Amino acid sequence: MTTGEVQKTFDNGSSAGRIGGGNAWSPSSWQSKPMKQSVGYGDEEAVAKALKKLESLPPLVTATEVSKLRASLKEVALGKAFMLQGGDCAELFEYCTEEKISAKVKLLLQMSMDPLIIYLFSCSRSCVDCFRPRSSMTEIIDGKKIPSFRGDIINGFDISQRTPDPARLVSAYYHSATTLNFLRGQLSSGFADLHHPFEWTLSHVQNSETKEKYQAIVNSITDAIRFMHTIGADTSSSLGTVDLYTSHEGLLLEYEQGLTRLLRDPMDGNKAKWYATSAHFIWIGDRTRQLDCAHIEYFRGIENPIGIKVGPTMVAEDLAELLHIVNPNKEVGKVTLITRYGADKVNELLPGHIDAVAKSGHTVVCNTRSSPTGVKTRQFDNIMTELSSTHHIHQRSGTHLGGVHLELTADAVTECVGGSENLTDDDLLLNYTTYCDPRLNNKQALEAAFMIAAWYREKS
Repeated sequence: MTTGEVQKTFDNGSSAGRIGGGNAWSPSSWQSKPMKQSVGYGDEEAVAKALKKLESLPPLVTATEVSKLRASLKEVALGKAFMLQGGDCAELFEYCTEEKISAKVKLLLQMSMDPLIIYLFSCSRSCVDCFRPRSSMTEIIDGKKIPSFRGDIINGFDISQRTPDPARLVSAYYHSATTLNFLRGQLSSGFADLHHPFEWTLSHVQNSETKEKYQAIVNSITDAIRFMHTIGADTSSSLGTVDLYTSHEGLLLEYEQGLTRLLRDPMDGNKAKWYATSAHFIWIGDRTRQLDCAHIEYFRGIENPIGIKVGPTMVAEDLAELLHIVNPNKEVGKVTLITRYGADKVNELLPGHIDAVAKSGHTVVCNTRSSPTGVKTRQFDNIMTELSSTHHIHQRSGTHLGGVHLELTADAVTECVGGSENLTDDDLLLNYTTYCDPRLNNKQALEAAFMIAAWYREKS
């Protein structure tokens, strides 16, 4: 059943007045609301053609997969599991290759192999996450004002391709479908089998004390796997694969609408419900979480678990009301709050937001994302300081940090300074390839994983 055939009506409680227009919801009802970060296509006929094509294509994810993720996120919200969410800040179509996909999955698996968080699940940013919010929709190049590059799903980086092209919506679907097909094939073929763990190489760690600490963690992981094999406890099929889910920012609502489906889930009484099938998990960005605007209107109607970016501009009262709008039934784990403050503001602002959530009566997943310290780079130590501060603030508040959201790549890029490689500003141009935000490289990402593992060793 496609998006234009059925409307969904439900009780949104006291938040209905802020939403406006009553409680009726449909995959296209967002079009009646003010829109932030809109594209402004010039050819509406071409947009309609692209949407019609998207509506005719199979969903990228299933209702059962989404239900499994929601069940896992409930465990995270209750402090029984940990969430790792990682990927490029902006996926390009050219990243859809066997080498790049395999390398990224390998990195995520390496980051989640610690026996204390072995049930961790990973959300990999899908190829759809190639539409980026911009503070300015235009830029000046060679004295001419042209549209900003907003990701492959909208336009091209080359200045000759800056006009938004609706045909790219369909191209994004096929790149995502190809990526998911390859991922599923790899995982079902034993790519994630813990009987054959990946080699951990720590030759890049220059500080001997740090290397010794990390080596101890690596040894414990390999010892645990070896011990399970020795006692015959490694025969479970769960050791041969992992549940890996895709995620992206639900920024481009035309695309989300085209892939919204009314599906029945056998795990949930076979009831027909609306799902965003572009990915298992989608989130609302910092620039699009206004209570009375289009993105909140769309997100309030879908069954998927959703994320909400929470930063310095978030007012505590608005946060509570936003939770009521998108999760009126207060389902545990339905909402993940992805906090991002910066190392200098996290201690000041996070406790107030934790208190606001507690008073609202919602049980959410508390995730954290590193914030950029500058336009061109990020300081690795600042990223780690913010993660550590967030972890300890949750401990003092009687809550828990349920996950991390890192912008990373499996490539040996030099976009974030610091870390065990001791990258400096002089190293940035050695391999600076991002089209958006700076990313942790493969070694820095593993270093972050080791730090997180150490927290949970202390906890246990």
